Amino acid sequence: MMIESAFAIPTYLLVALMIVNILLAAILIFIERKDAQATWAWLLILFFIPLGGFIIYIFLGQTLTRRKMFEWEGIKKVGLEHFIEEQKRDLLDTSFRFYSPTVDKNRELIYMHLMSNDALLTKENRVDIFSDGKEKFAQLLKDIKQAETFIHIQYYIFRYDEIGKTIVDALTEKARQGVKVRLLYDDLGSRSLRKKYLKAFREAGGEIGIFFPSRFTIVNLRLNFRNHRKLVNIDGKCGYVGGFNVGDEYLGKSKKFGYWRDTHLRIVGPAVQAIQTRFILDWNQASKQYHISYHDRYFPEVQPAGDTPVQIVSSGPDSEFEQIKNGYLKMIMDARKSILIQTPYFIPDQTLLDALRVAAQTGIEVKLMIPNKPDHMFVYWATTSHIGEMLRAGATVYQYENGFIHNKVLIVDETVCSVGTANIDQRSFKLNFEVNAFIYDSQIAGQLIADFENDVKHSTQITPEMYENRPISVRFKESISRLLSPIL
Repeated sequence: MMIESAFAIPTYLLVALMIVNILLAAILIFIERKDAQATWAWLLILFFIPLGGFIIYIFLGQTLTRRKMFEWEGIKKVGLEHFIEEQKRDLLDTSFRFYSPTVDKNRELIYMHLMSNDALLTKENRVDIFSDGKEKFAQLLKDIKQAETFIHIQYYIFRYDEIGKTIVDALTEKARQGVKVRLLYDDLGSRSLRKKYLKAFREAGGEIGIFFPSRFTIVNLRLNFRNHRKLVNIDGKCGYVGGFNVGDEYLGKSKKFGYWRDTHLRIVGPAVQAIQTRFILDWNQASKQYHISYHDRYFPEVQPAGDTPVQIVSSGPDSEFEQIKNGYLKMIMDARKSILIQTPYFIPDQTLLDALRVAAQTGIEVKLMIPNKPDHMFVYWATTSHIGEMLRAGATVYQYENGFIHNKVLIVDETVCSVGTANIDQRSFKLNFEVNAFIYDSQIAGQLIADFENDVKHSTQITPEMYENRPISVRFKESISRLLSPIL
């Protein structure tokens, strides 16, 4: 009887695990209804590692309920509703001619963003491009020091290292001067940022918002859903959006990554109001203590600063549509001449992969640039696993050798481009909260193309022969990572 009792416990546990796995599998298939690729990936994990798979799913697999996390009534308070409806009518009126041929050509893309994201097309913007971290942060600090009314600053990663401390000190000084300063950061991305580092900032009157903070000391059940956005708005006069976070590695000081190649935009003009709306929505969701009202002081009258049309488009797991991915897809489908992509992670879903392959096979010049080193191992091997299909379709692929490339840039037909925080992977499309600037201007596109061509000088072109001769060990890593790519 003692022997039977000793063996009864693991049998019961095994049965319990099987029941839990079956229930979880049923939830995946019948209730959550993830896409087929993600469902199969999770079923494989549950099958091969029953107990571990269940724990992984609890932290990484849950779907965020598509409820209204953000109070969009703010758009009405800002007074944009009338302009949005008017712009929709103009875009649908084929006899109506916009001020720019590029805008006319891309009116379907613009309308899609307007319909799915209330992304108003703004003109008369000036856009400055930063491809080097030192130059970007030097200008940001200059703008911070010149602030008079408010500073709204949001980053996924905010480290308290040399550049992070410099920025915190500058923000603290402005708070002491009476400027309203708000700092919003993601709890996971900025996990090394301790509240004690911001004590002086808070004492000076600075306010802090933390996106999806851990409810327990160690455990965060919303680990998988992160705010990946990087936004700054200063006095409603200038705004920033792009790929740089705050940390010394973004200045090229990391031994592991070396020089950090990224792209960030500084925008002056009406698009800054769209950046402000996005920040307020994120802030009011994250900060339970200090809500921002849609007051005129945060939306001052904006003077024309240039002639660049811009749409600020955001997406997230609470959204009905994958707005930024759909924007990428529409740009690729409309391409007639060229498609240039720079991304640290290339894990497209089937629709995006098919669109790129069809473009390459129809004679459109498709060029893709990826890093030559990983910052996330599985993601890197999943990226290289997709390269072979692009090469076979006739695309040109480069590996950047001069450090680490973190760009999130798409340029089509030398006229329309997208720069922002969204990578070409499932995480950016489905799980992270992202924001991109879609720009309809051949001059800005030309600057980004020049940067791309300069990066080619520091890159190695991957030929089909090189790819086919990769080691068996690499092929194995790619195969495993490819299976997991829908949930990476």
